[in-house]
Amino acid sequence: MEISTIGLDLAKNVFQVHGVDAQGTAVVRKALRRSQMLPFFEKLPPCLVGIKACGTLHYWARELIKLGHEVRLMPPAYVS
Repeated sequence: MEISTIGLDLAKNVFQVHGVDAQGTAVVRKALRRSQMLPFFEKLPPCLVGIKACGTLHYWARELIKLGHEVRLMPPAYVS
């Protein structure tokens, strides 16, 4: 159950995390509160994290990069 890619939907208090393995099978679907975000990502091995562009995107991207993850930003038009 090695997570290779994570899609992260940022909000004010509750964030949605969707993680898939190398074959594209969903292995993680959970809602995280703001205080749970960094502890959750600290436990994961480095992986690709896709985040929709929003107001707090750059803060979270910097924090995830510090933990060794690769962060890619997506325009809101590409996210459904």
